[in-house]
Amino acid sequence: MDTTALRRAYEKFLDVAATPGLGEAADGGWNADQVLAHVLSVDAATAAVALGVVSGSRPGFDNRICLDGPNLDRIIAEHSGRADLIAHVRSQAGVLCDLTDQLSDKAAAVLVPVFLMSGDELLLDRPLPLAALIDGLADNHLPVHTRQLAGLG
Repeated sequence: MDTTALRRAYEKFLDVAATPGLGEAADGGWNADQVLAHVLSVDAATAAVALGVVSGSRPGFDNRICLDGPNLDRIIAEHSGRADLIAHVRSQAGVLCDLTDQLSDKAAAVLVPVFLMSGDELLLDRPLPLAALIDGLADNHLPVHTRQLAGLG
């Protein structure tokens, strides 16, 4: 799979995440650290699914743990500050992109059960090709969270 768009989306996201003075969300939504923890969780879960496909198992992707407040707080607490959290997201993004670069066409086409929520709204509950799950990070997920972070500035 070609990861050019995914790598570009991560760079934009991480550039905005490094903006000094990102504040709290006016609507009571996630702060910058929570957004970073969420992206880190999604990236790790996506990489786990990709590795599962490569190993021959039939993994599914369910993003509810990636939205869970206590889980996000745990991820944040494991880091010494925003710079450390950004560095971890950058590293995890590299792992996911490097793994994606190595996926065969057959692996990328494997259907993966996907369950996506946004807040209390069900976005998706159906199988997707692994490639579509990963491409969705570049096409939708990262741009949405890049704009979310930019709105905190």
